[in-house]
Amino acid sequence: MLALVLVVVVLVDALGSDPPDETTPAAVVTTTPTVSVPDNCTPAPPAPGTEARLELPPPEDAAGRTFEAVVTTNCGDIVIELDGTGAPQTVASFLQLSRLDFYRDSPCHRLLDADNIVLQCGDPTGTGQGGPGYGFGVESVPDDGRYPRGTVAMARTSDVERGTGSQFFIVAADSSWPPEDGGYTIFGNVTSGMEIIDQVVAAGVDGGGVDGAPALPLSILRIAVTEKKV
Repeated sequence: MLALVLVVVVLVDALGSDPPDETTPAAVVTTTPTVSVPDNCTPAPPAPGTEARLELPPPEDAAGRTFEAVVTTNCGDIVIELDGTGAPQTVASFLQLSRLDFYRDSPCHRLLDADNIVLQCGDPTGTGQGGPGYGFGVESVPDDGRYPRGTVAMARTSDVERGTGSQFFIVAADSSWPPEDGGYTIFGNVTSGMEIIDQVVAAGVDGGGVDGAPALPLSILRIAVTEKKV
């Protein structure tokens, strides 16, 4: 995506509560689990290892509409309701990437398990550095800085105007980030499947610590999106 990501240094404070950052390098995800694999999981596939060079779709593709995304993972389905009214550009991008199979076999490469607890996904390279070839700005940031459990929001770089791409995170426990720092676009909410996220969080970070690749590999196998009719 951006060449400069190769020299970004991971900055984690004593509590490990740094916000999700689309360009923060993470350990390359291994598909060999370091914990016992639950019965509901199958082995995670290798990361595709590729980026894309796509064009940003117009927000009108999602504006004023609600969608349901069934995210099939190697541990089961996670269902997300997408808000095209509050975050039309973000949802339009997510729809495009899902329909083009951009997310197919991509690992959830980062678990932040500190004051804020989130699982970050959406990079086919599995490194935290991949993206769709375009960027856009934040939208639908909560004024109170609160991100409740089950929230689905976009990771981004430090550029609030063009730093959002394909990577997103699911909030596992009520979390918060100061809105004056730019915030993160909320574009959906998990309606079922949070138990899968809880399994990954319970297994912890690979090798210990509070920020890194999850010990229990979780990969997106495919995403099916349908519009919800009023």
